[in-house]
Amino acid sequence: MESEIKKFYKNKTIFLTGGSGFLGKVIIEKLLRATDVKRIYLLIRSKRGKDTQERFAQWKTSSLFDVLLKSKPNIFDRVVTIAGDCQEPDLGISPKERALLTQEVELVVHSAATVNFAEPLHVALDINASATRQMLQLAKEMQRLVAFVHVSTAFSNCVIHHIKERFYPEHLSCRVNKVLELRELLSTDMLDRMAPALLDRFPNTYTYTKALAEQLVQTEAGDLPVCIFRPGSIVATSKEPVPGWIDNIYGPIAVLYGVSFGVLRVAPLNRKAISNIVPVDGCANLVLACAWRTAMEATQRKQQVIPADATIYNYVPSSENIIHNSDFTGAVEGKRHVFPMTQAIWYPFLHTTTIPWLFKLATIFYHLLPGYLVDLLLRLRGQKPRLIPIYDKIHKNIDVLQKFMIESWSFETPNTDRLWHSMSAADQLEFEFDMKSLDWPGYFDRALFGMRTYLGKEEPTEESIRLGQLKVNRFLILHRLLQFGIFCLGIAIVRWLLLLFL
Repeated sequence: MESEIKKFYKNKTIFLTGGSGFLGKVIIEKLLRATDVKRIYLLIRSKRGKDTQERFAQWKTSSLFDVLLKSKPNIFDRVVTIAGDCQEPDLGISPKERALLTQEVELVVHSAATVNFAEPLHVALDINASATRQMLQLAKEMQRLVAFVHVSTAFSNCVIHHIKERFYPEHLSCRVNKVLELRELLSTDMLDRMAPALLDRFPNTYTYTKALAEQLVQTEAGDLPVCIFRPGSIVATSKEPVPGWIDNIYGPIAVLYGVSFGVLRVAPLNRKAISNIVPVDGCANLVLACAWRTAMEATQRKQQVIPADATIYNYVPSSENIIHNSDFTGAVEGKRHVFPMTQAIWYPFLHTTTIPWLFKLATIFYHLLPGYLVDLLLRLRGQKPRLIPIYDKIHKNIDVLQKFMIESWSFETPNTDRLWHSMSAADQLEFEFDMKSLDWPGYFDRALFGMRTYLGKEEPTEESIRLGQLKVNRFLILHRLLQFGIFCLGIAIVRWLLLLFL
């Protein structure tokens, strides 16, 4: 049976923002490898002294595209970079290229965002909210548009703990149009000082501005054929194009990465909480599937003259295949001898607590004291201190992530489930995103191997693993000796106190 989705994408022209991000790259790779798209226009900005062409040229060296480039060496000819910036007026797109987009583009995937939880409010507003408004305005000028996918987050409404596939404007303290008016009227400093009042119950500027962006889609999309994709915490690929591929240390992966190196030893984490992680290749497949479905439904609505409402797709682990934080952290603890890091600085382990003050106390003994000791030795050897600067970054990141490490959310996914069941067997095989059938133990094996290979830059060889295992075993002996020494010291202190007071 022929794939309906592949047929849909044949000769299509697509405009994608956020293409240089984790999810964006995987979407582009999938489009080029599995479909016969005509053109992908990629909005990209200059960064760190490199222009758009230089940044795009670097993709050829990424392991993500190895499979693609081996089978289609010249496939990147179908990707055209559009110089722009989501913080600039009109997205920084030149009038000539804007005219090109309005004439040719048929599909839009808007995934550009700042995912920095500590981003100043004015920056998060510009990138996550104002840019969404400008994308909607641009889409209305596109003469051939059949679908617009807005990539949001499952945590855009994290002020509640059971989230349905609907809009939640009632949780915003101020309507999005008023907030964007304030952005125009006030200085950046004054607006940032207003952040606590505007955010209200939202824990950070990221989730708040993503909620505002959703309200923009709800109120300003008009009759655009639009849908919203809400993924959970996006982590390494499950299967394609290569298992376990990842290129960033965000969210839950940061915890596993820190534990694997023996750096992170204590964290504020609720092991009983549901872990809403999703593989990035599943996300890419669902984005492409919901664009197809949105286009199909828009055609039906035109025939029936039914007003277009944005369909929302929540994408999280299935309630029939749920996992908890204990499964996630247990994976690295259970596999520390299977996927060891040769660059580890101590034996991998993790103690957790849900009590904030207890976590702060524990960091003194598990992080700061060892860190100061190691850095003192480095200074004596004429080297720069390393651990305390690392722990400063870790603790700052934990402060902004703590809510998501301790609290738990549940989701309803009827639209996502309905989409999956509407797909043919061929489409389900080619664009798989079913979370009910995901084998979590097998996935964690692939993710840990990928983390070791792509983030840790460890060689994926038996020799490298053997050296890592030797190092972990040595650290285990030292770890047990240290535990025994601390135990003996504790006994000695207790005995001394008893002799002193009795």
